[in-house]
Amino acid sequence: MSASIPLSVLDLVPISSGSDASQALANSVDLARRTEAAGYVRYWVAEHHLNPGVAGTNPALVIALLAGATSTIRVGSGAVQMGHHTPLSVVEQFGLIDALHPGRIDLGLGRSGARRTPAGAGAPAATPARRTDEGLLIPAPFSFAHLIGSPRFALQRALLQQPGAETPDYASQVDDIVALLAGTYRNDDGVEAHVVPGEGARLDVWILGSSGGESATLAGQRGLPFAANYHVAPANVLDAVGGYRAAFRPSARLARPYVAVSADVVVAPTDDEARELATGYGLWVRSIRTAEGAIAFPTPDDARAHRWSDEDRALVQDRIDTQLVGSPATVADQLEVLAAATGADELVLTTITHDHRDRVRSYDLIAREWARRAATVAVAASA
Repeated sequence: MSASIPLSVLDLVPISSGSDASQALANSVDLARRTEAAGYVRYWVAEHHLNPGVAGTNPALVIALLAGATSTIRVGSGAVQMGHHTPLSVVEQFGLIDALHPGRIDLGLGRSGARRTPAGAGAPAATPARRTDEGLLIPAPFSFAHLIGSPRFALQRALLQQPGAETPDYASQVDDIVALLAGTYRNDDGVEAHVVPGEGARLDVWILGSSGGESATLAGQRGLPFAANYHVAPANVLDAVGGYRAAFRPSARLARPYVAVSADVVVAPTDDEARELATGYGLWVRSIRTAEGAIAFPTPDDARAHRWSDEDRALVQDRIDTQLVGSPATVADQLEVLAAATGADELVLTTITHDHRDRVRSYDLIAREWARRAATVAVAASA
């Protein structure tokens, strides 16, 4: 039974309509403390830029804040986007945090922003939606090509990178980070580099990916844990975990593959109340996928007032269909299906509601139901 696997948190540090970044950060501190108490094993924050409704622009800064406000839960990045950073800057930042909170920090690495995508790339094959034998919905693929080629993404690249800068190959960046942490880095001329603090830091390095491509293969080949994004690209989750496992080679870090899978989740005491709390989700996803940038998360009433076009609905349908929404029992059933279909070793839940109290309650309700099921399994196994 899948309920015995651990649960973790992915927080985008969302800003609700009528609120501001200061309140969003205070909410994240509160949520980190409460999910730590509820038994979640790790708390990750993402990196996003030029989004009016997201305050999590700098993972290292947010992680330092959250680690200082908690004591046992692992805190980390989901993920640092390596297209905007150098390996040295990442190791220095996370080495500083580890020096204050040794052994509690995860360094999740993503390749978003790493290289420009050639024109026309990213167009998915015409694959219809389907369900796995376990019942997991795998929607038709969504093309991100229009996002990558949008003026907002071009502006983001221009503002985040030095003029004329070229981002190195992603695999080289990951290898450099691992070498700098281990104290084994040497450049092509044989010159050593030693990062203090950073070298010897007890960071868990992860690779995050949304397909079975470079990220999944790299994580497997390097023997690193891998997080697959069902909440970002649900159509590709099976390819992602399959590509990782096929490429896996044992390492000093891992003897066998370790996969975390993310999911968008909203839980309330009843299915109807959960659906009401999730009403703003579609409009919020629309703002991201139109390349406008994530809006402040709307109230259910504001979301209902939006006049949807067929194009709007097509932009968000896969995300709405794969959001796990309902009572604790309903969502726990859906999480068990997700875990069984992907073989996940861990599930990472991301929840956004307009009211922070509803978000806290959602995490608490599913944690309680998950723990109840795990206890039932344990009792049955010992009988």
